[in-house]
Amino acid sequence: MPLYNRRPDPGLSAPSALPPAALPLSELLARVRQTLSERFADSYWVVAEIADLTLPRSYGAHCYLTLTDQHTTARGAQLKAQARATIWSARYQQLAAAFEEQTGLTLRTGLKVMLRVQVKFHEQFGLSLDVLALDPTYTVGDLARLRLETLRKLQAEDLLERQKRLPLPLGVQRVAVISSPTAAGWQDFVQQLQEAPYDFALTLFPALMQGDDAPASIRAALDGIRPRRHEFDAVVLIRGGGSKTDLLAFDDYGLAAAIGSFPLPVLTGIGHERDEAVVDLTAHIALKTPTAVAAFLIERLARLEAALEGYGTRIREVAQAQVQQAAMQLSRLLRHAHLAAQNQLQDQRELLHQRIRLAATAPRAQLRQQNHQLTRRQHQLHRAARTTLRHQEQTLRQRGRLLAQRFRRLHRRRREQLLRQRFAVQLAAVKLLHRQELQLSQLSAAPAATTRIQLLTPKGRPVKGPLRPGQEILLRLPDSVVPARIGGQLPLFLP
Repeated sequence: MPLYNRRPDPGLSAPSALPPAALPLSELLARVRQTLSERFADSYWVVAEIADLTLPRSYGAHCYLTLTDQHTTARGAQLKAQARATIWSARYQQLAAAFEEQTGLTLRTGLKVMLRVQVKFHEQFGLSLDVLALDPTYTVGDLARLRLETLRKLQAEDLLERQKRLPLPLGVQRVAVISSPTAAGWQDFVQQLQEAPYDFALTLFPALMQGDDAPASIRAALDGIRPRRHEFDAVVLIRGGGSKTDLLAFDDYGLAAAIGSFPLPVLTGIGHERDEAVVDLTAHIALKTPTAVAAFLIERLARLEAALEGYGTRIREVAQAQVQQAAMQLSRLLRHAHLAAQNQLQDQRELLHQRIRLAATAPRAQLRQQNHQLTRRQHQLHRAARTTLRHQEQTLRQRGRLLAQRFRRLHRRRREQLLRQRFAVQLAAVKLLHRQELQLSQLSAAPAATTRIQLLTPKGRPVKGPLRPGQEILLRLPDSVVPARIGGQLPLFLP
């Protein structure tokens, strides 16, 4: 229902008396289509990422894509463009086959591609792009660049060779397997190991083997194995066959780094025949398929068993040879011992016969010889006794003379010592007598009134009481103190 008496919009003139003629939507969109066809008549090369993809489900069907372009500006803003695209049936058969042949990949969501497109506009379906051509070299170059950057980062962190430096046990039987439980590769791997004559202990750690969530799922399985690593000899990462697109998850840097830094040897068999994934380069050993991994484990145990059997056979042969050699040597020794015993017995018999013959004549000869020896010894003893006696007499005379000489020297020395001591005593007595005479002469020459002699005890105190014979006293003279002893009579000096 039309609206009347409507106020004009700001900046617009008042409506005229008659409203302008309205265009049908189809005519407007037709004009848009004509304008776009004239303005964008040519085709253009564009770079975009496949955000959504609908592949043809039957022969003659078309392929529908949703292309996006998203990147970050210098200011950090996100720019995004999106458009629908179509690859018509006949062209899709040519482009898809050529793209897969040159890149080894099929068109998939998330793949970055370079396309030659032509702008189309339809009144009912809107704007869309017709895909005229695909440039596979751009996709190959982008994947190669990402792969090269991943390898450089792994090389800088020493993760390409770390796994290869881990020792792989000679017999790998306790195996942790990372795979999808529904994958055909897991079934083939188990079946081949069950058919082998060896016993393997397999523990499955389920994980996604393709898709965008595969790297995170496999890393989670590795994290589950890590705390139980003492229970296993090695880790096996396997999956069934698939396209190259399905194997792009195994070029993920995080997954390759987790495998390169894992503490147990990791064996890969991810079902590729031509190229190597990045995880193959960081793993300890990379094999093509799960059955190849199983064959490798079986062959390793077979080589170990063959080596052990060879060692056992060699040990048995060496032991038998040594036993045979020892038996032959023992036989030779027995023969030699028998011959030696017979020869020794014969020699002892002959020696016994000789001794029997000598025993008949030997006693008399021995008696005569002993008699001669005794007579000779008797004469020798007499001579030796006389010689010894003369020697001892000479020795005694010499020692007597020496003793006499020593006694005379000692007597002379003692007499000289006594004379020296006597002379010293006489000299000391004369000196003492002379000193006493001098003291007496000094006492007699002093005036009587001033001469006073005191009798003191040995401690220097005056003597009181009677004097006893033998009592020691001190005589205090005017100029000295002289010790004295009371004799049998009292001294002339009184205190």
